[in-house]
Amino acid sequence: MLSVILLLIALTLLALSIYQLRIIKRINEKLIKLVSPERDIRRIAKAQSDASWEHYRQSEYYAQLIKLLDLKAPIPSTRSWAASPDVLLTLLELAQSSKPSRILDLGSGMSTLVLAVSAPGAKIFSIDNSAEYAGKTAKLLASHGITNVDIRIAPLTPHSSGVDWYDLLKLSDISSIDLLFVDGPPGSKNPKARHPAIAECVAKLSPRAIVVIDDAGRDGEKDMAHEFAKALPNHTLEFLSHEKGTAVLLPK
Repeated sequence: MLSVILLLIALTLLALSIYQLRIIKRINEKLIKLVSPERDIRRIAKAQSDASWEHYRQSEYYAQLIKLLDLKAPIPSTRSWAASPDVLLTLLELAQSSKPSRILDLGSGMSTLVLAVSAPGAKIFSIDNSAEYAGKTAKLLASHGITNVDIRIAPLTPHSSGVDWYDLLKLSDISSIDLLFVDGPPGSKNPKARHPAIAECVAKLSPRAIVVIDDAGRDGEKDMAHEFAKALPNHTLEFLSHEKGTAVLLPK
């Protein structure tokens, strides 16, 4: 009888131990979820530090940009969907140093103003698929007295590459481009949205042309930069550590 009682006690203790182990396992699983990489204190602290540093860097670039442009009228905000100060400053430097005669700006906005002010003697073609944004750019340029820009609304239409791109008729008369800036059409949802620029713009470039690609931190634009480099063997490709990533192709 005693042995039976001891056996029951042993079984009861075993059952309790198993139950406790299960409880501990569940608690550990919840703790692991709570202390996941996204919520890890050190990772959060580093992310905040990186963000603060990026804000500081962009404020430095912005201050230089405003000083060098010497503007007399207000300008729209930069960053987010718009070009960041770092790439705008790069455009300013390249436009001033290379003195292009003709510029093609794919995606109108603050970049159009920077290019127009930096290369006042150039003819600039600014292409936008949005009539709304093209209209805002036109008003921006008018407020600064800019007259060397031809803004064209080119709706997105099916391209032979399989994606939608600018209506080719709007670019048919453009050639001998000395500076190409690729920041459109919108490419956040389709990594190949801007790739037609390779097939459609390479033949329009002059031998001394400079190509600048925004958002080169994304795989789609990075791949496009490498494809541009293959199509332009007499150019060198460099990736700049900008907020969104910038690719620059310069003649050798």
